Amino acid sequence: MSFRTPFHQVFRSGAGAGAFFLNVIVWGIGTGCFNAVLNNYPIDAYSLSAYERGWLEFFREMPGLLLVFVLALMHRYSDWKILRIASLISMLGVASLQFASGKIMATFLITVWSMGEHLAMPVRSSIAMLIAREGKQGQSLGYVSAALNAGTVIGSLIVALIFYLGMTVFVVSNKLRLYNIVWLVVLVLVFAGFLCILQQSGGSSTFRRPRLYFNRKFNLYYALELFYGARKQIFMTFAPFVLIKQYGLDTSQVALLFGFCAAVNIFGSPLIGRLADHLGYRNTMIWDTVILFFVCILYGHAHRWFEPRTALIVVCLNYLLDAILSITSLASNLYVRDISSSTDETTSTISTGISVNHLVSVAAAPLGGWIWLKYDVGALFNFAAVMALANSACAYMIKPKKQISK
Repeated sequence: MSFRTPFHQVFRSGAGAGAFFLNVIVWGIGTGCFNAVLNNYPIDAYSLSAYERGWLEFFREMPGLLLVFVLALMHRYSDWKILRIASLISMLGVASLQFASGKIMATFLITVWSMGEHLAMPVRSSIAMLIAREGKQGQSLGYVSAALNAGTVIGSLIVALIFYLGMTVFVVSNKLRLYNIVWLVVLVLVFAGFLCILQQSGGSSTFRRPRLYFNRKFNLYYALELFYGARKQIFMTFAPFVLIKQYGLDTSQVALLFGFCAAVNIFGSPLIGRLADHLGYRNTMIWDTVILFFVCILYGHAHRWFEPRTALIVVCLNYLLDAILSITSLASNLYVRDISSSTDETTSTISTGISVNHLVSVAAAPLGGWIWLKYDVGALFNFAAVMALANSACAYMIKPKKQISK
């Protein structure tokens, strides 16, 4: 197996790969900036507790639950047009954050940003597979992940630089001013990404996606998304919260860790994409969730098993490992493509899958905050570990590729 397929050999000529990946990188930088401050911002601005952070995540993930209905309203639009609309929605949310007054308004505007971000997810995957040569879809998805991670590295460094200069050189006393600078940078970047794809279209194809699409042949995919959504949400919401509250990391440190994970994934994403093409999506999904079981257990109990400095190193390494293994979620997209009858069915199913995993995600966030409050962080990550094993069991039930018939 070769791991060095040239970029131009992965994509079809004239399919718009250049404009698409430029958009992905620029969007990635903006998203990197946004996500690098998202975990510290509610604490610095509004002193949110773990329980309140769970409810913030409930609303932030709600657009994912509503995604299938939003895309139903756009069922005649091309994927390129939906990607442009997603950019405009996110721009509205982040631009307005500069004028947020109170946690309720901030939560609403973060949700608006999230709507654009979630809207872009399924069409980005669909475009990536559409512009790829036959048999190179996994590598294309890997390149998308790598491009997003490259942007995230740059975005995280921008945030770290803004806060370092602001706090140490210019001695800014009000951190909200620094957050407002970040929102402005994100706005400019997302607008630049919008311009990159302004001239792209769906060509002569007619896009008529089903308004609501559920099919029995995708039942295992829906189950995978449910369990993946629960585990992902626990880690996404509370893993950084552990680092901030329990280990005392500030905004610059969290941004640097976030950027370092993305830097590793620049190289890890194409590799995992090629592994998924070579080993098959079934084996990829089985083994990554088995490993994630141990990642969750270590993350939740490191503070009990190790002295503080060692525990911090352990949780940071596990945070990195989770970031790497999260890329393997692309394997489920390959599974959907393999059993789909058309490109439209693939896009519709992926968007439905995102909504399905958000059914549990929106519940997992406040539930996770309650578990932390009622019990402790160890119990919370035990729950995430069980979800990882359930995901692995569902992947095991998928028939080997040669046995699948559409």
